[in-house]
Amino acid sequence: MRVLGVDPGLTRCGVGVVEGVSGRPLRLVAVGVIRTPSSEPLHQRLLTIQTELEDWLHHHDPDAIAVERMFARGDVSTIMGTAQASAIPMLAAARRGLPLALHTPSEVKAAVTGNGRADKAQVTSMVMRVLGLDERPTPADAADALALAICHVWRGGAASRLAGAVTDNRTAEALDAARRRQQAAPNRWQQAVAEHRAQGGGSAHPAVAAARRQAVRRGTSS
Repeated sequence: MRVLGVDPGLTRCGVGVVEGVSGRPLRLVAVGVIRTPSSEPLHQRLLTIQTELEDWLHHHDPDAIAVERMFARGDVSTIMGTAQASAIPMLAAARRGLPLALHTPSEVKAAVTGNGRADKAQVTSMVMRVLGLDERPTPADAADALALAICHVWRGGAASRLAGAVTDNRTAEALDAARRRQQAAPNRWQQAVAEHRAQGGGSAHPAVAAARRQAVRRGTSS
């Protein structure tokens, strides 16, 4: 699985691509930051993020996109800018038909470090260890994007296996129920015939006729 992690922001939007499966070593594909100057109009900044993010999607062709889920902060302007920037990877996932996951910072920290309250330095250190990096990804937005991607590979892989197991189990149950219904059809027909004969009937009893029609419909007529 190849995942593009996005740590949204207007001034710095962290992006990182990680490849691998849960339970095995992960590989860094690419990491970087999309920057926009605060002096530019908002719509131009959003366009820059969209254009560069599309380049990342085109060059790295991820299987899924993971974005940091918004949470309450004190600075309203920061919340608005992050929310506006986070909509860009969400729309990109919708356009390309890619799975989209939103992970809270505490979910990412817990998945990567085992502690939902870990600080940025601890998260960065674990990202380096997991990906086998010699140098710290900078700035912190880049490391956060990689942590998002790692989190999704590990959590998303487990969720996919669970969903697959549930689907397989439901399929097996449906096939077993259909098999039981098919086996029951000739038994009901034979029972109706036996009862009719025991009563000394000559022409087909309505119950026999109904059972025979049902058996024919199920492809089990004798």
